[in-house]
Amino acid sequence: MVSFIEKAGPWLRRRAENAIAGLFAVMFAAFLIQIVFRYVFNFPIGWTSELTIVCWLWLVLFGAAFVVRESEEIRFDLIYYAVGDRARRIMALVAGLSLIGLYVISLPAVLDYVTFMKVQSTAYLKIRFDILYSIYIVFVLAVLARYVWLVREAIRGKAPAGFDPEKASSGI
Repeated sequence: MVSFIEKAGPWLRRRAENAIAGLFAVMFAAFLIQIVFRYVFNFPIGWTSELTIVCWLWLVLFGAAFVVRESEEIRFDLIYYAVGDRARRIMALVAGLSLIGLYVISLPAVLDYVTFMKVQSTAYLKIRFDILYSIYIVFVLAVLARYVWLVREAIRGKAPAGFDPEKASSGI
């Protein structure tokens, strides 16, 4: 079972990156269409703005859920990398348990709100808001799974990776 997950994980990650690239492409095309219609034809259209916003919302939440690695998340690097493995494990436990608690507490209200939003839809594209905001539920579940795994690893004694100056980069 583990070998299947280890093999499927990178493939699924690449497909998630493909989905993000597709959302960027749709966003860019809508942006260009908006510019052409507004400034060339003097005929502003609203659906392109709405599509850009929808793509951006899905891009950010889907990307944070499935593409951004734990090591790429924002943290207080000066403090985090200045301490030893034990302190990083404790920080990971505190942060992980705090985030798990907050997301679990908020999940019923989020589910309630998203399902309630089926009564409204977007102005131009007529996308129901419950479908539009369903990505947030996916995001919350993915973040919960990630932090449950990170807390489990910290409890088992595995500290998050420390700073390696030989591997430092700008992320490119």
